[in-house]
Amino acid sequence: MKSLFKTVAIITVFSVLARVLGFLFRIILSRVVGAEGVGLYQVASSVFMVLLTVLSSGLPIIISRMSASFSVKNQKKSEGSYLMVALIYTLSLSIFLCLIVLLFRSLFGLVFTEERCYEILIVLLPSLIFSSVYCVFRGALWGRGNYFALCVSEFYEQLVRIVIGVLLINSTFSAIDNALSLGWSMTIACFLSMVLVVLLFFYYGGSLSKANKKYLKPLVKQSTPITIMRVAGSFIQPLIALIVPARLMAIGYTSSQALSLYGIAVGMTLPLIYVPTTIIGSLSTALIPDISKAVAQNDSSHIEKRITSSISFAIFVSSIFVPVFLGMGEQIGLFLYDNIMSGSLLQSASWVLLPLGITNITSALLNSLGYENRSFINFFFGALGMFIALWILPSLLGINSIIWAMGINYLITATLNTLLLKKKTKVNFKIFTPLLKSILLAIPCSALTSFVVSLSGYVFPLFITLVIGGITAVSSYLALASVIGLVDVKAFIVKYKDKLPLKRKKFKKV
Repeated sequence: MKSLFKTVAIITVFSVLARVLGFLFRIILSRVVGAEGVGLYQVASSVFMVLLTVLSSGLPIIISRMSASFSVKNQKKSEGSYLMVALIYTLSLSIFLCLIVLLFRSLFGLVFTEERCYEILIVLLPSLIFSSVYCVFRGALWGRGNYFALCVSEFYEQLVRIVIGVLLINSTFSAIDNALSLGWSMTIACFLSMVLVVLLFFYYGGSLSKANKKYLKPLVKQSTPITIMRVAGSFIQPLIALIVPARLMAIGYTSSQALSLYGIAVGMTLPLIYVPTTIIGSLSTALIPDISKAVAQNDSSHIEKRITSSISFAIFVSSIFVPVFLGMGEQIGLFLYDNIMSGSLLQSASWVLLPLGITNITSALLNSLGYENRSFINFFFGALGMFIALWILPSLLGINSIIWAMGINYLITATLNTLLLKKKTKVNFKIFTPLLKSILLAIPCSALTSFVVSLSGYVFPLFITLVIGGITAVSSYLALASVIGLVDVKAFIVKYKDKLPLKRKKFKKV
């Protein structure tokens, strides 16, 4: 467990750094490229991302799982053969997708309202080929447990893209020229990332062998459900963007009001709801090869411990953010966006964190155990519940219908995933008790946070008030969690103190 959480910490640190870089890059783009240039690139990249999802969303997970299995069994030649099959398949698929774009230009002309977007898409196409190679070797590093190499390669791609983008874009250029420069920065970054990940793969002892076609069918069969789920997910947002404003207009809002409310909810509030998933996603990344190795070794005890501890961890991480968002959501909205409604929606959405966290971790566990087909079915029922809610609830809840529809989606998916895990693994993990305790703890902690923030607001500026409120929310939650035995804080402190004398001795020797 110690090594797993060390891995989670490494992945989380790199993920946060990558997100910070991406946030800074968006600020640069908005200032230098301008709204039109960014808009052109976003329209073209939205189509490109669908193609990239088709190519590389499901494959790295399956490749990592199989690489982990081959590694445990010390079947290096079989692993090399499997990777060669995956490489041929992804390269063929990427070339096929590129040909579709090139041969059916008129079709993409219907998709793009602005013809110049097609030029940007053409610039982005080589990235598909580079990504097809990247995703195979990335999956292999993932499965072998080379998490540092994995994180470095992903961070490197983001960093290179930003550096090249900054060098290429210029405020004196036209909107289309800057948009094309952004496309080139993406393509060059994908190429350099591909080179790096290939070098890292061979540096860490990886090898390729002659392709064996027997691996092709299971590769396609196992990766397809995950790919379909991710592709469907990429279409969900555009559908929501059509349904919600239309339903709001149907109950009396003007087009401008409906779009404004939608922009506040989706552009400002929802990104904050997904903050805890950065940590939970790091755990998911570490779990897939870890559990895959345990499956290969038929180590049911290890699988049981991982399932139980991972779900408890996801609930804890999600619930610790609830008093932060519920207790000072309005202040967060004012500080980040100067918009109190976004903060009010954040408060309303705080309960969604719990089913969202459980959905994320249980989906990862099911994929690790080879139940990607059933995971896809659960995803479908959750999405269906969400769209029904989006059609019915706006007349009752207005823009809050997005929050409740999301919550219904994750509640359905989390419930189905949990029941499936219990059925397939025979592990009698308890989810209701820690979930109920987490909810009960969040209520007084949220009230205390709200009270402290209200008092602090009379004395301190908003930023200091948020810092005080955040410390109050987290510390009060940890204290209460320790009291009722939900978290063993004392054990952690004792372990940390035990290490301090050791570190001091080492320091003196140096």
